[in-house]
Amino acid sequence: MNNMTVVESILQNHSGEEAWNIISRDILTPDIPFQMHLLIYGKCYPQCQSNPESAPAWIPDKNHIIKTNLFKCMQEVNKNDIKEFHSWTTSHYNNFIKLIINKMNLTFQKPYETICDLTQGVESPIWFKGAKLNIAENCFKAPPDKTAIIYLDNSKQLQSMSYEELNRLSNRIANGLVDNHFKPGDAIAIDMPMTKEAVAIYLGIIKMGGMVVSIADSFSAEEIATRLRISNAKGIFTQDWILRGDKQLPLYEKVISANAPLAIVLPSKNEVGISLRSIDIHWDHFLSTHDHFETVPCDPMTTCNILFSSGTTGDPKAIPWNHTTPIKAASDAYLHQNIQENDILSWPTNLGWMMGPWLIFAALLNNATLALYHDVPSNRAFGEFIQNAKVTMLGVVPTLVATWRQTQCMHGLNWNNIKVFSSTGESSNPEDMLYLMSLAGYKPVIEYCGGTEIGGSYLSSTVVEKNYPSLFTTPAMGLDLVLLDEHGQLTDNGEVALIPPAIGLSVKLLNADHHQIYYANMPIVNSKVLRRHGDQIQRLPHGCFTILGRVDDTMNLGGIKISSVEIERVLSGTKDIIESAAIAISPPHNGPSQLVVYAATNKDLDVLTIKKIMQDKINRHLNPLFKIHDVVFVKDLPKTASNKIMRRVLRREYCRFHHGT
Repeated sequence: MNNMTVVESILQNHSGEEAWNIISRDILTPDIPFQMHLLIYGKCYPQCQSNPESAPAWIPDKNHIIKTNLFKCMQEVNKNDIKEFHSWTTSHYNNFIKLIINKMNLTFQKPYETICDLTQGVESPIWFKGAKLNIAENCFKAPPDKTAIIYLDNSKQLQSMSYEELNRLSNRIANGLVDNHFKPGDAIAIDMPMTKEAVAIYLGIIKMGGMVVSIADSFSAEEIATRLRISNAKGIFTQDWILRGDKQLPLYEKVISANAPLAIVLPSKNEVGISLRSIDIHWDHFLSTHDHFETVPCDPMTTCNILFSSGTTGDPKAIPWNHTTPIKAASDAYLHQNIQENDILSWPTNLGWMMGPWLIFAALLNNATLALYHDVPSNRAFGEFIQNAKVTMLGVVPTLVATWRQTQCMHGLNWNNIKVFSSTGESSNPEDMLYLMSLAGYKPVIEYCGGTEIGGSYLSSTVVEKNYPSLFTTPAMGLDLVLLDEHGQLTDNGEVALIPPAIGLSVKLLNADHHQIYYANMPIVNSKVLRRHGDQIQRLPHGCFTILGRVDDTMNLGGIKISSVEIERVLSGTKDIIESAAIAISPPHNGPSQLVVYAATNKDLDVLTIKKIMQDKINRHLNPLFKIHDVVFVKDLPKTASNKIMRRVLRREYCRFHHGT
């Protein structure tokens, strides 16, 4: 009896959910073409597109649930329902934070008087008042010989670094900074790939009481200069070159073009291969020989990291993380991604945006292991690294998954060690997330939506609930939200407003009015102060959530409001199109908005053919009134450093080239 006969028999004798659970577990394997997976998924869940809450792609069993961090925490506070537990984490946030710091065994150099002091109001909470805390010190509670980092050396061989080795290297860096006259409170930038040295530098700066200035290695000299100026950085760690595939890209050259202060320069290979300015220092000359360091005690609200928003106009917002923000990142990982001490975490990222620091704290505060890959993650070599490093938690951005699906570059790899995926950075689409799950024999994807100014997520999913492709099941533990319509009234489809206080939420900006940006003119709902966020989401009938993009990416087509993301979701999976961006354009002489689709492809395609295919998808799954005015092929879509599509740039570009405005 062939597989399809078995599948038909299962479908006839079980409900759709039961059938999918059996088929995805026992029959579907990664070597079966994904179109067959999709076909069977559709047979099990015929309403999956119109009613995504009817179509869980992963269903946890009781034996799995009872072993999770989240379930154990729920049991400790006598909560059997996840909604009840979430409510407890926000209404009893002091007790929740106490539970988390106990679970993580966080140590304070001086104990706190109160967990959360609100004498200055909910906009300006003081966490762990009276305490002294250096969060970097808490990254080394694991046994000294435990593996902290797995990485590839220059000959592409898998290597590892223990917690003790990482600790000693970060101490040598902290001592090197002191030897070179850096002081607590100094801002010190990092602009380099996410290597083991970058992790050690990050922790070393924080250990000596400094503030890390996060700069992505992809930034231009102008963008680097802006961040150095805003942060008033006293120094910068960088590399001579960036190695990407077979390319050698200049990095130090960009840094000095940004008129950087004192630079400590690391080699991309065995030794620094360029001449340095007279003020700059070779890595080998900078490193202290002393590998012991007394970590500097800090007020918990002291800034330890300056990160930047990914705005496309004007100066980016400079968002300080203090020594309590990493507790938010690590607690999210503990409760939502279920990170435990035997886990190995990989997420293609960079210290220039929040997922780099998030990854460090998510792993090290939970005594787990980082798997670092700083080459291009869109090809098979990355997949082989995930396989060989035995990664258990793989983080992605949806564009990356779309690329893997189009190129089939991960076909035939063994990702059976993966327990959970996580997706962030942009809205995902269900087909791509189902494809991702199929690569590891159907493991859940924890959708994770938040922001730099949150220190993690406000909306996520968990491993104790059914997992639906691209849907969120719960607000993040310890943080609550409401949805507001354009009149400031509660709704099930509207703009996200967060409810402070919550650990991780920013309390200041270096170069903007924090109150004006996040709190000014926000309504009071049920006697609660609300904090602006800017995402638009929809609460579905059974309690799940779907992201509709940013509020300013909503368009009006034919008198009907719709978000760009909703259109892009429907267009996903179009053959030979890696990803698309939908924008609304006003005609030159006014009139109704016109829908323009930018489509990223590396193929030579016929515009009219693709336009017809896309229009058919919109007609069937959205609304035939949404007429595509134009399709524009591009090699890549413009993105921010944190992987968000810059639709404003596309709108401006289209109007300039097609309307002359």
